[in-house]
Amino acid sequence: MNYSRINTIGGWLCFSVAALTYILTLDQSVSFWDCGEFISSAFRMEVVHQPGAPIVSMIQRLFSALAFGDKTKAAYFINIASALASAGTILFLFWTITALAKKTVIKKGEEISKQQIIGIMGAGLVGALAYAFSDSFWFSAVEAEVYAMSSLCSAIVFWGILKWESQADEPKADRWLLFVAYIMGLSIGVHILNLLTIPALIFVYYFKKNPSPSWQGVLKIFFVSIAALAVVQFGIIQYMVSLAASFDYFFVNTMNLSFGSGILFFAVLLIGGLVYGIRYSILKNKRALNLILLFTVLLLFGYSSYALLVIRAQAKPNLNNYNVDNVFSLSRYLGRDQYGDRPLLYGENYNSEKIDIKETGKIFRKGDKKYESAGTKSAYVFADQTLMPRMYSDKPEHVRFYKNYMGFDDAHKPTLIDNLKYLFSFQTGQMYMRYFMWNFVGRQDNEDGQFGGKDGNWLSGIKPVDAMRLGSQKNLPPSIIENKSYNRFFFLPLIIGLIGAVWHFKRNQKDAGVIGLLFVFTGIAIVVYLNSVPIEPRERDYAYVGSFYAFAIWIGLGVFGLKEWVFKKLTPARASIFASVIALFGAPVIMANQGWDDHDRSDSHVARDMSVNYLKSCAPNAILFTYGDNDTYPVWYAQEVENVRPDVRVVNLSLFTADWYIDGMRRKQNESAPLPITLKPEQYVEGTRDIMYYQDYKVAQHIELQQILDILLSDHDEDKVTMNDGSKYNVLPTKNLKLAVNPQQVLDTGTVPKEDAGKIANSMEWTFNQNYVTKGTLALFDILAHNNWERPIYFTGAMPDEQYVGLNKYLYSEGLNKRLLPLKPDTAITEDYDRINIKPLYNNLMNVYGFGNIKNANHLDRQSADDVTMLSNMFNGLLNGMINEGKIAESKKVADKYVAVIPAKFYSMRQVMSTYYFTESLYRLNDLNRANAMIKKTADYVGKELTHLADLSESKNQLAAEQNVRFYLGYLGQMAKLTGVFKQTELSKSLEKLYNDLFARFAPYAAG
Repeated sequence: MNYSRINTIGGWLCFSVAALTYILTLDQSVSFWDCGEFISSAFRMEVVHQPGAPIVSMIQRLFSALAFGDKTKAAYFINIASALASAGTILFLFWTITALAKKTVIKKGEEISKQQIIGIMGAGLVGALAYAFSDSFWFSAVEAEVYAMSSLCSAIVFWGILKWESQADEPKADRWLLFVAYIMGLSIGVHILNLLTIPALIFVYYFKKNPSPSWQGVLKIFFVSIAALAVVQFGIIQYMVSLAASFDYFFVNTMNLSFGSGILFFAVLLIGGLVYGIRYSILKNKRALNLILLFTVLLLFGYSSYALLVIRAQAKPNLNNYNVDNVFSLSRYLGRDQYGDRPLLYGENYNSEKIDIKETGKIFRKGDKKYESAGTKSAYVFADQTLMPRMYSDKPEHVRFYKNYMGFDDAHKPTLIDNLKYLFSFQTGQMYMRYFMWNFVGRQDNEDGQFGGKDGNWLSGIKPVDAMRLGSQKNLPPSIIENKSYNRFFFLPLIIGLIGAVWHFKRNQKDAGVIGLLFVFTGIAIVVYLNSVPIEPRERDYAYVGSFYAFAIWIGLGVFGLKEWVFKKLTPARASIFASVIALFGAPVIMANQGWDDHDRSDSHVARDMSVNYLKSCAPNAILFTYGDNDTYPVWYAQEVENVRPDVRVVNLSLFTADWYIDGMRRKQNESAPLPITLKPEQYVEGTRDIMYYQDYKVAQHIELQQILDILLSDHDEDKVTMNDGSKYNVLPTKNLKLAVNPQQVLDTGTVPKEDAGKIANSMEWTFNQNYVTKGTLALFDILAHNNWERPIYFTGAMPDEQYVGLNKYLYSEGLNKRLLPLKPDTAITEDYDRINIKPLYNNLMNVYGFGNIKNANHLDRQSADDVTMLSNMFNGLLNGMINEGKIAESKKVADKYVAVIPAKFYSMRQVMSTYYFTESLYRLNDLNRANAMIKKTADYVGKELTHLADLSESKNQLAAEQNVRFYLGYLGQMAKLTGVFKQTELSKSLEKLYNDLFARFAPYAAG
């Protein structure tokens, strides 16, 4: 049997299975989170957020060309790029597993037998396909994110080092090391997670050159590998650019030469030094030096992909993050400066006292002729610090989480032991092991489980021991049974992987140690290094796929463990076949079977429809303020790729604090005219008016917004406050703001229809809701003051309340967006409730909006399920307003539309609440049959949930999931009252009985 040919065919077979799987389950258009930004930037060669992904953009741009001019298909073909990159990862994983297996079971010079080939190929198939169907990897494989290509780079690099190892004694074997260097350099332009393979690569090299290593040597190489990782990540990626910036600063500011002259000189020095070093190493026969220098050169060749971003930044594209058109901005871009610093080994706790501020560096920006100061980097000095600070964030929501999770009182100061407990229990247990279990044990649902809940919801929660209880428990609630993410692997992939790990360590400690190192560095080491804060916007499992890749290798090698320990009484050939088949069904087959339905995105297009909805519901030439990822990135995609409503100017408020972003807003983009910003560049340039604090001057009356702008932009000393160091800053003297309204102007521009002329306010008066003004807020005020109602202004309804800057009573919901209207506030409506502009809301929901096939989609991911509730609430608000106005016929049409587009199944507790309000509207419309049917369905769902929680409470002898119990009981009680109010006596009595029975079951465990 030709081993090489079979190995090649086996790899491509795995590739084909993976590629077919991902293409069949592929998202057909844009997805949520960063995908919209990546697709937009690739399609028009723009610049994504820090630290950039130029290789991804170039590859995705090539795939977008396969749409052959059909812009609506561009996203699909870009998604295909991720699918094929992921399939490529599986290809190289197969070859990696077979290489490791062959090396372990075949002695040097030994002829390979048929039964050994069967075992090796079986291991490759099992491990590669198990990873192909793992939850986190599959999720990234069907959308336009960077992690698919990042995984491919890691797979190629690790396969490459094994290829070198197998040929190390042959002439020219070192070409594989240089190949690895180049791929690693390219991977920097994809994602830096690939660099975490460096320690494993160095150990492969070390073990090959030292067949009998000492423990001292292993320890020494471990620290060398850490140093090598630091040299690449910091020395080459960041500090080399910083050094180039220092050269350019000297040449420009001191020698009065042109911008870039110092960079050119630095490049000549660098290239000359490398050429000289390589020549010297050849002449002096310094093999190690030669290898290091060539490795560096090829790494730099790959890293040079970042030139794309500098070139494109010069063209000032619509998406031009950080405007990296000069070496200083590029340096900060690569250093991820906007994300701030986190303490790693030593630093503050969340309640450490701040006693001083120290300067940590200087910031420079590109001026007209020289580099100019843009301020300094600074950091707080704390009175008390600790080793391994894990609970360091002083944001109120994070502080509350730390205290609740750890059981601290207000006076407690976290110790080293406290921080280590938090590291192991939450950061490692909840935010890594939970993800690991998702992939190789199973998952309960797709609810956000990063908040540390301890109610037995282990697969979305915390405790692995509850998995056995959950798997054997009867009468599970519908929130679990009906959730497509309820995946049960019965621990089989985990068990097979552990068997493989034990077998590997017994048979080949060095190789097993390398895989273990890869597993730790791409898993636990990331946990320690990132030192993440709690309550992230989304789950972060994608960051740890390298660790899952390493474990998949052991799942493959588990075939040999099964063969030698379980089927040892069979003939070697039969044992190999049985072990392969059992492992194949115990890992990849069961994982594919359980995971297919919740990874199949082929019939849902929520992100695409929602992005179009945001734009199409705006009036012509509108300004649309957004804030987060999911109300911005998909909208960018709709405009930049599909050219939907190019007249609307999208303004992301979280980026509006940057001078480069304001610059872009002052230019024409697509068919949108420049924003009415009167600020001059020197008034908002980096380092100027970055933040201006509120200082109460006891001004009782509301001040015209233009006057506030004049004060904030004033360069006169009398309009500033002097700080302790003598510096002077503008301040906000009052939060009581006003904007005069010209009623005729409002009517002429169509902002308010003529029939509502009597509702127009003479002026808009509001209270600013923050204690400081950023330059983004300053620009927003500028737009409000100078827009003169010529361009309609909208805010998305998905942003935090503080982003509305206190304008809530003038914001009217028209669906996904809230429109700013200068109407007299309705004093009967508090600022906590949305004001509704019924006419446009009706038109949007009935005629404009697409609903992403949420009604019939096989499965909705977490974000799409959240949007179901958001859409339901829009219908409820519209129905309530129309019924109050007596528009019964139109209200019935809205109710019919709701039933036609909103899923009948419940995706969350919030949707249960939304359904209750819809049912109330049905009763008010006298649609009793439909209302009763919906009440019964809801009550059945809630009753089963409560029965499950009551069983759980009795088994634990304490109240389980108290928040859920109170929520469901509350709504069950409200449903009983609602049916009673509308004279549905029998139904009301049955609901009341259900409520009382369940309440009695919880009563022994309820507090108070």
